[in-house]
Amino acid sequence: MFGIGLLTATLLAAALPATAPGTLAVVCSKYCDGRDPALSPRDREGGAAVAGVRRISLHFDDSDDMGWAALGGGAPGDRVWLDRSFDAGRTWASGSRLGDTAVPPGASGWRTLMYNADDWAALGVGLLRACGQPVGSVAVTCTGWHRSTWNAYDRRTAAATTLMAHYNLGTGLFDTTGWWNSANALTALIDNIRVSGMTSYRYAIATTYDKNLSAQDGNFTNFYNDDTGWWGLAWVAAYDLTGDSRYLATARIDADRMFAYWDGVCGGGVWWNTAKSSKNAIPNSLYVELNAALHNRLPGEATYLARARAGWTWFSGVGVINGANLVNDGISMSTCANNGAAVWTYNQGVPLAALTELYRATGDGAYLTKARAMANASTTNAALNPGGILRDPGESPGGGGADGPSFKGAYVRSLGALNAVLTDHPYTAYLRNLATSAYANDRNGFDAYGLQWAGPFDKVDAARQQTALDLMNVAS
Repeated sequence: MFGIGLLTATLLAAALPATAPGTLAVVCSKYCDGRDPALSPRDREGGAAVAGVRRISLHFDDSDDMGWAALGGGAPGDRVWLDRSFDAGRTWASGSRLGDTAVPPGASGWRTLMYNADDWAALGVGLLRACGQPVGSVAVTCTGWHRSTWNAYDRRTAAATTLMAHYNLGTGLFDTTGWWNSANALTALIDNIRVSGMTSYRYAIATTYDKNLSAQDGNFTNFYNDDTGWWGLAWVAAYDLTGDSRYLATARIDADRMFAYWDGVCGGGVWWNTAKSSKNAIPNSLYVELNAALHNRLPGEATYLARARAGWTWFSGVGVINGANLVNDGISMSTCANNGAAVWTYNQGVPLAALTELYRATGDGAYLTKARAMANASTTNAALNPGGILRDPGESPGGGGADGPSFKGAYVRSLGALNAVLTDHPYTAYLRNLATSAYANDRNGFDAYGLQWAGPFDKVDAARQQTALDLMNVAS
């Protein structure tokens, strides 16, 4: 059962897009738009809404990736149609009133023809909803947005497909979120290809790279060293999946750029930004992970390993890890000591992945021992896990700002990496419990996830979806 049930939207006809049905482009995939529902080998109702005594329903032929709208309990002249969106339900002007038709004389119900949910020729990831308008009324009632099970046949692939509904082919980034969040979204997508075997969205890797290689400061570097670290790790993941050496070369440029901002202030560490305003936890844990990861993919390499080891020695010694084995946000530049700032989930997670990469590089079990102690602390901390469900400090419906919605995804991805290398896989049950809660309580009708995995669902955006995809990837 969906956490928020079936969505119903009542609109004014004047607010609907003015595009006439006859001007809409016909989409052809397995079949072209306009197929008779009688030819469908199966009928699954995806959603329904009620307008007085009338029932508007959305139906899918999942095997053909098509849907149709139906209206029952109505009167002659009632109208019924489909809307189609290719941006996660934000707009539908190019897919408004598909199959618009009226209940014929002497009948109380009618249905549209079938229309494609997706436009694979144009790489369009779509949603459908059914709408109806009683004869003589200006009120329009629609179901919520839903989709077929095509490329959405389990929790992982459904979450990936919904994330790709936010992907902008023109920019090579994910709409509704930011630059570094898009690096995390691409990483989650790459991980999904690896763990699910679904390759439908592999094109996003090269598209993102080609369209953004010259963006910002070039080679996925910019003013913020943590942004550079996130992108460097995304290109390591892309290299692992594809074997394309250009991705690894870019990850090396990113690591070298971060190293340029390592100095002796406070005994070492990478500055948060190129203005050298502070030394924070996240750029430094990313620095360790990225350098260790590069060493592990470059046989005979020594420089990146030396940097990773020095980075961890500084990180573990400067005091950013507090007495509870949790990581605060950074250090005070006046005292070079723990600043006592918030304990964000991603700050607990990335060191786990960094230590895992260091263990792979060295075989030194001490790294795993420390990682396990830190993971035990963050998975059992009551403030981070109220009711047993992971939550960032101050998290509330509709909140999180531009950055916060990506935090928990980075945490569970990193915890999953540690869990995979530990022979007893001690965090499997914890991760599965989070995924079960999010799936039951924080998901809408087209497998979009909100901010709070304990519920309630709040809203749709790419950062929230990336975080949920990270969770589904590691909780299988």
